[in-house]
Amino acid sequence: MSESLPPFVLQLPFLRILFMGRPSVAIFAILSGYVNALKPIKQTRAGHIDYALAGVAKSAFRRTGRFILPAILATTLSWLVCQFGGYGLARNVESAWIRDTSPSPSPSFARAFFDLFNNLITTWTNGGNEYDRIQWTLCYLLRGSMLVYLTVVATAYVQSRYRMLIYGVLYIYYWKMDDPVIGINIYAGMLLAELTFDPEVQSHVADHPHIYSFLSTALIFLGAFTLSYPEEHPEWARWSTGLLHLGYHIFPEGAEFARYYPALGSQILMFGVFFNPTAKWLLSSSALCWLGKMSFAVYLLHAPLIRSLLTWMLYGASSQPPSPGKDSNGTNLPPGWIPLTSHWLLFFTLPLFYFLLYRLAHLWTTHVDPWCARATNWVEEKVFRDDSRLEKSVLLA
Repeated sequence: MSESLPPFVLQLPFLRILFMGRPSVAIFAILSGYVNALKPIKQTRAGHIDYALAGVAKSAFRRTGRFILPAILATTLSWLVCQFGGYGLARNVESAWIRDTSPSPSPSFARAFFDLFNNLITTWTNGGNEYDRIQWTLCYLLRGSMLVYLTVVATAYVQSRYRMLIYGVLYIYYWKMDDPVIGINIYAGMLLAELTFDPEVQSHVADHPHIYSFLSTALIFLGAFTLSYPEEHPEWARWSTGLLHLGYHIFPEGAEFARYYPALGSQILMFGVFFNPTAKWLLSSSALCWLGKMSFAVYLLHAPLIRSLLTWMLYGASSQPPSPGKDSNGTNLPPGWIPLTSHWLLFFTLPLFYFLLYRLAHLWTTHVDPWCARATNWVEEKVFRDDSRLEKSVLLA
């Protein structure tokens, strides 16, 4: 697609969501706010505040271990692939994203281990990870989880209606603070968790099924349209140009629209699903639940596999073009990037790649994630007090 050419089919709104990464990050952040707040909110509404606080203390510890350990293992595997030359082809193909995210091997054995250690640290300090750059989201998602726990503790004794008001105020605060990645998504998820246990809301939805069916369907379509906003050149299409002009009026000055629109669209979509029983039923199917269970493993594995396995499947049979000649100083120019032999190759390799990706993700979920959970539980048993394990002590007076 360009300014003068029509878009491809997969670049149209709704369809383009299948290949966009930022909506996935926004939805994961919303679900983090929802899932992490669900149980403590239920307990505080039932009056079991001490148990809610004890659960938050343990959840904060477990969340950290179960987030960091799998990421360490995934980074180490990608580091090994890199050091043994697994990304060599990826650094020479025509795809700019594959080239730019494919690191070179370290110059020495000692330097390789230093680079691994450094990237394991920077993943959680500034989001930098040369061996798996998409892990930049993990430190923000972990901070978001801690933000949920902090808010739950701070509002544990607040009445539910005023707690929802606090969520709204904090949502506006993070909106104005230009935090579309975590802040606004976390509090949208917490509000959904609060509405789940609100009897007045649930009763109103049950008493007016047709109104909420129409409203939720409209929200789902509006959310999907909004989160289709392109990351680059929204002015090239009429539908995204309208969103571009709207963004100047609703987003903070200097905001990155390509961050805000996926977040806003994901929130609208999730609220539409929340009020739609049919959508809930579809999303709770066994197939989609299985895909959801695989999602974190797919997230950790897909980028290294794209730069290695998929790159070899697509470009392995291609040859690098010769040098285009010499420059004005008589120096040979570097050869061009390795092209894709045929775009038809995508139709055969992508299904096979996704099958292998989800097969490996299933193995990861079956063996690696349980090991990380056991390791976290072992540390918990060593460092937690007995009375906190039994949840008999009052954490806060």
